[in-house]
Amino acid sequence: MTDFIRFFIPFYFILFFAVSFLGISIAVARKIGKSPDVLPKDDSAYALVGWYFKLIMAALFIYTFLFLLFPETMEEAFKIPLWEAEEVQYAGIIMMILAFIWVIIAQCQMRESWRIGIDNQMKTELITHGLFQYSRNPVFLGMTVSLAGFFLVVPTAVTFLFLLVGSIVMQIQIRLEEEYLLKQHGPTYQSYKKRVGRMFRLY
Repeated sequence: MTDFIRFFIPFYFILFFAVSFLGISIAVARKIGKSPDVLPKDDSAYALVGWYFKLIMAALFIYTFLFLLFPETMEEAFKIPLWEAEEVQYAGIIMMILAFIWVIIAQCQMRESWRIGIDNQMKTELITHGLFQYSRNPVFLGMTVSLAGFFLVVPTAVTFLFLLVGSIVMQIQIRLEEEYLLKQHGPTYQSYKKRVGRMFRLY
């Protein structure tokens, strides 16, 4: 199992970011005529959130690269002895794969409205169909599930920190985007908020 995880983890995250960030960014940029990465680069609080998000991604890449080189060491370092069953690891792998598929579907359904950050220069369409009928933030939901699955596969303090800090940063970003969407779409977004949960619909 260790040998499989050794190659699965780095391959998974390289593929995840290559497709769901780089690939989607290129596709959307061609359609809208500019980069969809609209995170601010000033010294504002919002820019700091974007900086933390990029820092987490960089740290995740470094960690997975080290995992490829030193799998046994990384598995044992700061290990949280919650479980030893391989079934739990397999469950985590399944979660990661399903989360990846979920994120790609959600991004495709957003089409030209997909952004990395809040676009104050171009009004985007409010997407409420497809996966957005069940979650107002299916992309962030998928990313959270992916990190949770990673923790199940490799239960260490480091992977738990990725899950915890990543979730906090995403929740802050979600609330910033909600304020923006409410200003942009008004009653339409307010009605959408009442129908669909922030992360998933409970009914």
